[in-house]
Amino acid sequence: MKNTIILAVESSCDETAIALIRNGNDVLSNIVSSQIDTHVLYGGVIPEVASRLHIENITVVLKEALKDASINPSEIDAVAFTQGPGLIGSLHVGVQAAKAIALALDKPLVPVHHIAGHIYANRFVSELTYPLLSLVVSGGHTELVYMKEDFDFTVLGRTGDDAIGEAFDKVARVMGLGYPGGPKIDKLAKEGHHQYDFPKVKTENPLDFSFSGLKSSVIQTLDRERRNLREINPANLAFDFQEALHDALPIYNRIEHFLS
Repeated sequence: MKNTIILAVESSCDETAIALIRNGNDVLSNIVSSQIDTHVLYGGVIPEVASRLHIENITVVLKEALKDASINPSEIDAVAFTQGPGLIGSLHVGVQAAKAIALALDKPLVPVHHIAGHIYANRFVSELTYPLLSLVVSGGHTELVYMKEDFDFTVLGRTGDDAIGEAFDKVARVMGLGYPGGPKIDKLAKEGHHQYDFPKVKTENPLDFSFSGLKSSVIQTLDRERRNLREINPANLAFDFQEALHDALPIYNRIEHFLS
């Protein structure tokens, strides 16, 4: 059987990435150029800056991916790329790069939905068994997706405001921890224990998510403690905030609503 090799381009936000995959699950190479060191100076991702860095990095990442895979470009059967959602300028760089590669090699283009990519990435760990529920949690997306069969997607719930990654970043900013917020809050939370009470998140649709209220509650807690001249325990605050986020995510809390 002939091997099928896909060159995949990802540029939806602040990482320029190219991978070469053989037969769907054999990773020949996976090169990622992160922009964190630049965006940390601004406290978050600046779309225009991200786009310019993608332009600078895409050719370097492509050369490194081909070198690591130890294949001839003529062996590539198709070129996949992230079509969206994502930052428009960043996506545009990846799309144009994928088109140029496909044109040069005379190979077909395969557009990939960003969220579908998150879900199908699990196939690198184990095969997907249908029907399934997928909880997608990333920097810009929080969704609950039902798949009855392959390539059949029904979004049962999504965040109505901030994604969980955005909530991490915004709370880390007001706590003075810097960017990116997730790793910094997680590290600090490991040193803390319960002290602050935050409200449980409620949504009209029990399958939806909402993190804006929790973020606001953290900010209000910080303001209240400072007004009353009480010392804030950052580790405990990070612990309770992260616990509240985790409590809002588990699928098993939503299964009965999905089945009814």
